[in-house]
Amino acid sequence: MDDAFQAASQPASQAALQSTSQPTAQPAPLTVADATDRFDDPLPSQSVHFAVPPMRTLTWRVNASATLRVQSAQVWVTRARSPYDHWLQPGETLRLERGERIWLSTEAVLPARVSITSAWQPPFAGVQRCRERLAAWLALLTLRRSPEA
Repeated sequence: MDDAFQAASQPASQAALQSTSQPTAQPAPLTVADATDRFDDPLPSQSVHFAVPPMRTLTWRVNASATLRVQSAQVWVTRARSPYDHWLQPGETLRLERGERIWLSTEAVLPARVSITSAWQPPFAGVQRCRERLAAWLALLTLRRSPEA
């Protein structure tokens, strides 16, 4: 008799007793790759999901370091300052750096689904970064103009 059918036909108390006497299946241990994939992206994060139409090319300028993940269909990725092209299969990822420009296309019959995930930045984070750059530039300018002893 099938174990699932037998367990379903027994009263709940008998099934609980029988399940405690038998060893339970342990989940497979996590490998290093699983652990790093799970904790690789900082939280909270923001994702943009979109489709790449067949036989068309989309361009994207990355505003913050991000991860490109292909959901369906093979995607061709070209980076602005790289001599290499990348063919990404569904489930594969590619790291993107801030300020980088990429081009995406697919030769599939259906649109390819893609997502770009980056760390969430609070509102006005760009203004704060500009203020810090300006302060650093003014400090450097002040140091250059100071009289040498």
